[in-house]
Amino acid sequence: MPPSRRSSPARRVRPIPALVLAAVLAAVVVGAWLQFGERQALDTVHTAGRAERDRVDVVATVQRVDAAAREMVLRVQVAPRGALAEADGVSPADDLTLQTSTATRGDLTFKAHQRISSMDVPVALAGGSIADYPFDSYETSVEFGAVSGGEKVPVRVLFTNNDVSFSAAVDASTADDVALLDIGLARSNSVLFFAVFMMIAMWALAVSVLIGGWYLVTRRKGLTWPALGWMAATLFALAAFRNTAPGTPPIGCLLDYLAFLWAEMIVAFCLITVVIAGIRAEPPADAPTAPGS
Repeated sequence: MPPSRRSSPARRVRPIPALVLAAVLAAVVVGAWLQFGERQALDTVHTAGRAERDRVDVVATVQRVDAAAREMVLRVQVAPRGALAEADGVSPADDLTLQTSTATRGDLTFKAHQRISSMDVPVALAGGSIADYPFDSYETSVEFGAVSGGEKVPVRVLFTNNDVSFSAAVDASTADDVALLDIGLARSNSVLFFAVFMMIAMWALAVSVLIGGWYLVTRRKGLTWPALGWMAATLFALAAFRNTAPGTPPIGCLLDYLAFLWAEMIVAFCLITVVIAGIRAEPPADAPTAPGS
């Protein structure tokens, strides 16, 4: 019977670089696809209102979302068109009032024949809580109506989102020359992906320290200072790592209860246990030294 051929070590190792390269390329492709999707979402323009010749155009852009303050900041640019405008929409022909919903702090008033400048308008958010980070979501309703010279005029609203930390789902509609926007806000895919990665990494580090501590205690290794230094560094590194979470969530959010607090407790427990077990395993200082040691 002819001897069986055994694959050489070189043949067994050869596919590994190809697999690593394929994994890197797959990760790059998936990352580019996710970034392209978020870029497309940021470039999406939601339109509400009527495109009449004599109208008021409102460009509303989300500048930032402050989940802790439950507030969204809209940058509003107003431009009258047709007979309502002077100097190509730079100033209104009559006194112009942009009426908004109760979620904002008040209506916007522009004097006739005066240049219109963009304004940042804070909008209150409803629903959700930052304690649910990174799975928190919020909603709000924004309305825009216009009155020029004491008469109601048509409005067209162009809504976009410029906050990369949140994705916006918008339901736009029109009723009685009033543009209505029902806005839902949730953490973007990149924020959600990174937050989930943080939780997995925290548990992985905690389990690594737990396994290392179990090995040191069961093998009676004594006070192994490099291992103790690694455990102590992990204890403080986890806190610094947690503070890099996008959106700076407050302590006590879902991220902490799912991973961070447990990881810190496990690492601290392992560090204290290894020190106590190491002290017991260390020989007395005045113990006789064996000959030849």
